[in-house]
Amino acid sequence: MSVVVSSISKVFESQKAVNDISFSLKKGEIVGFLGPNGAGKSTTMKMLTGFYKPTEGSILVNGIDMLTSQIEAQKSIGYLPEHNPLYTEMYVREYLQYQASIFKVEKSEITTVIEKVGLTSESHKKIYQLSKGYQQRVGLAAAILHNPSVLILDEPTTGLDPNQLVEIRALIKELGKDKTVLLSTHIMQEVEAVCDRVIILNKGEIVIDKPIAELKTSTEQFIKVTFDYKLEEQFIKRLPNITSYKNTSENNWTLVFNSKEDMRPKIFDFAQENGLKILGLNAENKNLENLFRELTS
Repeated sequence: MSVVVSSISKVFESQKAVNDISFSLKKGEIVGFLGPNGAGKSTTMKMLTGFYKPTEGSILVNGIDMLTSQIEAQKSIGYLPEHNPLYTEMYVREYLQYQASIFKVEKSEITTVIEKVGLTSESHKKIYQLSKGYQQRVGLAAAILHNPSVLILDEPTTGLDPNQLVEIRALIKELGKDKTVLLSTHIMQEVEAVCDRVIILNKGEIVIDKPIAELKTSTEQFIKVTFDYKLEEQFIKRLPNITSYKNTSENNWTLVFNSKEDMRPKIFDFAQENGLKILGLNAENKNLENLFRELTS
């Protein structure tokens, strides 16, 4: 495994931002790291990069302990933080030369990286002259300049237009072929398009860690139904194959079933048996956005 996180927690004064989480990441895997604001995503990423030290637990990067050998572990990591810190008055090549000097990277690598991230046509410009999309490319170029085996990307597509979004997604997928990528984002479609696996964090704890393919083949069904009468919870529990439910307003319910069978006819039968009328019914396919709402609401 490229990264092994074991029972890490982070406490800021009296607030526990991350609570005893464990996971591992392997080479050639792009993992989506999701959660609502304040869930602990950025704090976890900062611990993985060595910016924060965990209050408890351990982090291994390519077998190197981040706590005892921080500099050595950081050599294997490329990090693009949420707010991309660039010296915008510098030229693109000038900035990357500066980064190369920090990592003791041969200057010949700069041209290679510029080509890889698609910056060749813009490399003669000052960074402030670039669009948001190209500035993100500069940040990615700096993150991969020393050829790290692990990439940690915190909201890399924030503020991009649809064309820039597609380009950066393609670049991340290409980079993920021979690196380990941990990608934080609020855009569910991005995770479904790019990632192999998803980890969802809520209130500092992991609530799910599954391959995307497994989620797509799930037998769970989300059905929103409106009855003409307010039902008690005990009646809803009688529905077959129901796994969870939520009374969203007086007569409205969101129901979750686990079955290969379409459960809508069962809901109609249930209504008829109990003398109810259905005023509205809408079935939703199980997707990441549904799952995210279910686990973090």
